[in-house]
Amino acid sequence: MNIHEYQGKSVLKQYGVAVPEGKVAFTVDEAVQAAEELGTPIVVVKAQIHAGGRGKAGGVKIAKSLDDVRTYATELLGKVLVTHQTGPEGKEVKRLLIEQGCDIKKEYYIGVVVDRGTGRVVMMASEEGGTEIEEVAAATPEKIVKEVIDPAVGLQVFQARKLAYAIN
Repeated sequence: MNIHEYQGKSVLKQYGVAVPEGKVAFTVDEAVQAAEELGTPIVVVKAQIHAGGRGKAGGVKIAKSLDDVRTYATELLGKVLVTHQTGPEGKEVKRLLIEQGCDIKKEYYIGVVVDRGTGRVVMMASEEGGTEIEEVAAATPEKIVKEVIDPAVGLQVFQARKLAYAIN
């Protein structure tokens, strides 16, 4: 199952995880309206496709004005975004997440994937996270801690603790 970033953040929010406020936009006008409604001096305009590496591919833009939002939304909507995960054919951007900007003191990486080989859910965490996680995985894989989750019992406290300690 693939979900967009905004959908994942909606689920996290339902469980009490703090996430920046954001709105989905399907048109340029909706993007500008979303930015106005958020009311912050900086918003982030994020292409929503089912692939990672959007930032490095130009799919994440920092907007400091409504004119910036309009420019970036015009540029991104309908664009075929090519990332290391899409292959050369890329994926068309049909929606954007317009999100409140925030000060970033430290980035972490936390991921949940299904290991196709074992059919098990694997949780991963690294204090070297953010947009460079692919480089971390290639150069220093030991900095990414992984825990295989048994579907019969779910995530155990000791596993959550291990992941939390891994990111300090």
